Amino acid sequence: MMNLFRNKSIGIDLGNNNTILSDRDRILVSQPSYIAFDVESHRVKAVGTAAYSMFEKNHEELKPVKPLRGGVIADYESASKMIFELMRKADVNTSFLSGYDTIISGIPYNTTEVERRALRDALSQFHSRHTYLLFEPLAAAMGIGLDIREPNGKMVIDIGGGITEIVIISLSGIAAFQSVKAAGDMFDEEIQDHFRRNYNMAIGMKTAEQIKIKVGAVTEKISEIPEPMIVKGKDLIEGIPTTRKIDHREVAHILEKSVSSIEHAIIQTLENCQPELAADIYGNGIHITGGNAMLRGLKERFEGRLKLPVHIDEEALLSVSKGVAQALRDPKKFKSVLFQ
Repeated sequence: MMNLFRNKSIGIDLGNNNTILSDRDRILVSQPSYIAFDVESHRVKAVGTAAYSMFEKNHEELKPVKPLRGGVIADYESASKMIFELMRKADVNTSFLSGYDTIISGIPYNTTEVERRALRDALSQFHSRHTYLLFEPLAAAMGIGLDIREPNGKMVIDIGGGITEIVIISLSGIAAFQSVKAAGDMFDEEIQDHFRRNYNMAIGMKTAEQIKIKVGAVTEKISEIPEPMIVKGKDLIEGIPTTRKIDHREVAHILEKSVSSIEHAIIQTLENCQPELAADIYGNGIHITGGNAMLRGLKERFEGRLKLPVHIDEEALLSVSKGVAQALRDPKKFKSVLFQ
């Protein structure tokens, strides 16, 4: 009798920097993957956008936490509470009588069984009838609109916050794979390190992220040149606030090493795949998605270096959540790619 009330299903894209909750048809919540606790009582003070606004600006009685590292749960307790609070924000009734029928969550392909178990345990608090995991590169391919079931090789590059995953997909499976840590968080850290080493200037992680968004590029030659950005930080020698201007050329120089490592991993993946799949990719090109796929000049640089067509997803941040929503609409159809 109680199962009649379990009619809600939800998809989760638990990203390193942003978490998206959706039902079968629409996005319910899209907020930063942060949570803040009261240090003394350890009660939740804020989650999502509110917790992110406290990051690097908190006093000693508040503890903002980023529970994910490298795309997986690094702090289980914080991640579990963050997911619960974001589910509440989605305005989905979590009571026992009207619980969930199906929960599907994306997870990076390059994860250990321990990391997968941590996510399963965090989702078990919702007592859904069915809980499935779906590899994020497959979900991203589905969200882009690719047919992953056909015998035709498709290369998808997911440049996320914690890791970049490069996969070749055919027949609903992953035929070749590479993973590198060169991704959003590393880009931010390299920008911070550049200011520290070259200008004796300390900037926060949020400021580094804004630099990447506003003037970030992977090559100096881009069609639409953004206005240089004035960066505010702290002089490490005198300890006083200071400013400095930065443009896209300087950011391209900063990110050169990381972007080159992604290019190298793409080449390695192509070298390791079957010749017939490589022939398919020559025709289909490369599909790039993920929150950091919007870096300026990425398409031009990869096409110039790899001599292959490059397609950038217009809604790169949403591709995984759209793929999860597809699976949520018809779990039986995508049974081959869902696992518990």
